[in-house]
Amino acid sequence: MIRIGIIIGSTRPGRNGDQVARWVRDLAAGHAGDTAEVELVDRADYALPLLDEAVPPAQTPGRQPHTRRWAERIGSYDAYVIVTPEYNTAPPALTNAIDYLHQEWGGKPVAYVGYGIFGAVMAVQKLRAQAGVLRMADIGPQVALSLHEDFVNFADFRPRELHTAQVRGLVDELLAWAQALGPLRAASQAVYEQA
Repeated sequence: MIRIGIIIGSTRPGRNGDQVARWVRDLAAGHAGDTAEVELVDRADYALPLLDEAVPPAQTPGRQPHTRRWAERIGSYDAYVIVTPEYNTAPPALTNAIDYLHQEWGGKPVAYVGYGIFGAVMAVQKLRAQAGVLRMADIGPQVALSLHEDFVNFADFRPRELHTAQVRGLVDELLAWAQALGPLRAASQAVYEQA
């Protein structure tokens, strides 16, 4: 069974990300049925300061307890959906959380659901660049939610119906990529453990 982590990118009090992520999780779980296990990963549950590891994660696993806890959780998934807002054309401090790890991301597909004035398109572009460096498979179009059209008063999430089909298509691609990349993940993990 493929494990998909729905990562809530924002930790801001009063954020909209938890509403969006629960919606994505429920749609993904219903659509995937028995082929996948879908879980929320709330970044707010991981107190990750600005990167505080002495050695880069590409060279060695982190030593700090918060890094090890984050690595264990993220490493347990075969694919990810990152739910992110856009703050001043960038994702929130999510890039710091991503930078804590290296091996845990590699060889896995990632999809994006963004929300903001313009659907967080620019924030997702920055996350796509980061994903490529980490050897993640970026599966293509994002679901772009507008604060004007998919939220009431910028706070109460009411997605338009067209987004339901977009999320289902995203899940189909994510599952196909996760299956196809399974052998690569296994080979990559074996090499990493021998190093």
